[in-house]
Amino acid sequence: MNNPPKATRFRVRRVEAPPAPAPAPAPAPAPAGASQTDLPFAPAPEDDGFGGLKLRGGASAPASPADTDAALAAIRTEGLSARQLRLARRIALRHGIDATSDEEAVFLLRRKGIDPFQRENILGLVEESAEPPAPAAPAAPAAGSALEKPGGKALVPAGPTNLPSTQVLSENDRARAIIDMQRDIVRRRRRNFTLLMMRLAFFVFLPTFFAGWYFYKLATPFYATKSEFQIQQSEGAGGIGSSFLKGTTFANSQDAIAVQGYLQSREAMLRLDESLGYKDHFSQDFVDPLQRLEPGATNEAAYKLYKRNVKIAYDPTEGIVKMEVSAVDPATSQKFSEALLTFAEEQVDNLTHRVREDQMKGARDSYADAEMKVKDAEQKVLDLQTKLGVLDPKAETGLVMGQVAELEGQLRLKELELSQLLDNAKPNQARVDGVKGDITRIQGQIDSLRASMTQDENSTLSLAQITGQLRIAETELQTRQLMLSKALEQQEAARIEANRQVRYLSVSVAPVAPDEPTYPRAFEDTALAFLVFAGIYLMMSLTASILREQVTA
Repeated sequence: MNNPPKATRFRVRRVEAPPAPAPAPAPAPAPAGASQTDLPFAPAPEDDGFGGLKLRGGASAPASPADTDAALAAIRTEGLSARQLRLARRIALRHGIDATSDEEAVFLLRRKGIDPFQRENILGLVEESAEPPAPAAPAAPAAGSALEKPGGKALVPAGPTNLPSTQVLSENDRARAIIDMQRDIVRRRRRNFTLLMMRLAFFVFLPTFFAGWYFYKLATPFYATKSEFQIQQSEGAGGIGSSFLKGTTFANSQDAIAVQGYLQSREAMLRLDESLGYKDHFSQDFVDPLQRLEPGATNEAAYKLYKRNVKIAYDPTEGIVKMEVSAVDPATSQKFSEALLTFAEEQVDNLTHRVREDQMKGARDSYADAEMKVKDAEQKVLDLQTKLGVLDPKAETGLVMGQVAELEGQLRLKELELSQLLDNAKPNQARVDGVKGDITRIQGQIDSLRASMTQDENSTLSLAQITGQLRIAETELQTRQLMLSKALEQQEAARIEANRQVRYLSVSVAPVAPDEPTYPRAFEDTALAFLVFAGIYLMMSLTASILREQVTA
């Protein structure tokens, strides 16, 4: 934007006619383009700006000492800095003014109509100090253009450019100039305002109008079905106190995030298309062009539309997954939502399916192996019993040992009887021989029974060997039975742990088809479009202004 023009300041000078009888020649007008500056103090209506100095036919009368002292005192009260006073002395020397002090230099310069602190005078002094001007031939001063001292030295250098303007502006001229400047400022402001409105109309209002026209007239109404669900874990007997986060919303946060990602994936979109024809639903003719899928659209195009129409959000504080599914009619929207809930439940079950299968597979394999080995041990015991003809080695051994004990009792009685007969002086030899024979027979029976326990009649396996083999087989059978019992306990524990690992979908808000369109929200979307376009225009205008300032700096 262009800067507003600066107001031009005019200096009003009143020139008194000389009292000489002959009229003095009119002063030469200021050349065109000459700079007109203000005096450092505003003159009174009766004062012409030169104090006691009066112009009379091109000559000047010196001011009275009282006026000069008053002017110097007024300059001292202005509070000029030392730098300003030195600058005034240098400008006075440049104009050929001899001053005894810095304040007098300021006074003399102002009396000549030269402002020592004006920008043009300072720049001229700097240029003169940088490059001295070439000497020029003196020109004859015009009538009334210079004031001379009695000695012939000019108070003002020759040349009309150093003289103050002699143009007198009336009140009407001044008012007319001010009105012209005001009109120019108003014209510039109107032009800038018009350009601003045109830019806003092109970059903000027109796009907002088209967006609102689309939302109100062209956009196809969409029906959104909302539902909410959460992932829960089965409470098993072995799961109490097994997890620090058990019972909190963070225990199943990973599963909820995984399900959220699955529902927003291409796989879910493809399954929905295969089961309910997602692409065909949005390829119908009455759908507006911005939201319609072309016949035979690619999966990528369908997936972009799927991400806009299926919105899923997870609330970690409550552990709830919120889903919103949009379609062009309410019944289809409800079907899509129910199908996605089914997909989510299958995905939740598949998350822990492998863990549960691995746990149960190991427990089942251990139990099957233990059961097979128990059967082998039982078959071995049965084979030994059938082969050896011994049902119970312990019973057989007890029976034989009972017979041996009975025979040994009879042997003790016969030995006592033999001792009684031999104690007689003349024992009956027949009875003695009979008792000895009985003792011999009983001892033979005992030896035979004892021999049968260590070696059978066929000289193959003794009863002790049979008993040992059966005992080993029975011991192995007992071990296998104990291992089978442990395997069964392990399988039961694995089954409980697998049940505790089960995740299931708990639907807290079931999908219900709406009876009114949910989208588009014409007013909200139009307001949002206006804010977006206005923000874009603001950023572009700020960027352009910064770049313009950097270029023109």
